[in-house]
Amino acid sequence: MSTPKKEEIKQEVFDLYDDYAHNRITRLDFVQKLSLYAVGGLTVSALMSYLMPDYKDTIQVKPGDPRITETYINYPSPKGGGTIKALLCMPKGNTKKLGGIVVVHENRGLNPHIADVGRRAALAGFVSLSPDALSPLGGYPGNDDAGREMQSKRDRNEMLEDFIAAAAYLKSYEFCNGKVGAVGFCFGGWVVNMMAVRIPDLAAAVPFYGGQPPAEEVPDIKAPLLIHYGELDTRVNEGWPAYEAALKANNKAYTMYMYPKANHGFNNDTTPRYDKEAADLAWKRTIDFFTALLK
Repeated sequence: MSTPKKEEIKQEVFDLYDDYAHNRITRLDFVQKLSLYAVGGLTVSALMSYLMPDYKDTIQVKPGDPRITETYINYPSPKGGGTIKALLCMPKGNTKKLGGIVVVHENRGLNPHIADVGRRAALAGFVSLSPDALSPLGGYPGNDDAGREMQSKRDRNEMLEDFIAAAAYLKSYEFCNGKVGAVGFCFGGWVVNMMAVRIPDLAAAVPFYGGQPPAEEVPDIKAPLLIHYGELDTRVNEGWPAYEAALKANNKAYTMYMYPKANHGFNNDTTPRYDKEAADLAWKRTIDFFTALLK
């Protein structure tokens, strides 16, 4: 059985995975369509294994890293019932107030990759809060397929309220200086765009390849925006022209970067859609942006 190489994989395979990862096709449809690309010694199982996230060998800042303090906290879910569990991280030994960053997950709950991003934000000198919107259903179940299925059972506007509540929690946290920003990915990118609409004092918003808010709600945005898109992510990018027009018409502060030849999910280093050059540059820009606005 051959092990796929990224340069051997057609773009249509990544697009298929995007459809599957966003519940637009079933697992059975995904497997059947993937079989069309199982050629030249590649099997469907090899392609499936290649496309799925690897949380064993790709986590950059592992749980228990001695450079940070991390703990799980709980806060009330405004609409979902019960409480939301969230990972709270900050630099080890910190005694001063820091800028706060809410880290918003993709459409599968607080998986190991997003927890890793929360720890990376702490290493950059911030206090981060990474909520799990699946908490009312029992929390991230341990694998992304089940996580996507669980998240599809929650109303996305109710989950938005959970992340808005996270920003309020973080703002009042004893080691936060009261300046709170948000970064999110995919579903989380949409959440961050909507947090900018809904939270008047949000200090900074960084959506990665996220869905855009309705044009009529753009006037409510107060936070400066740093927006990241992948050039090959045509599904999400279709909404950008109207969003940009509304931002310009309402004199909103924003910067958008389009990363050449990058796919949806290019920042996620646990899957082959990862683009290291684009991800490193986008993360540096993100941290510089937060440093300028939150500290």
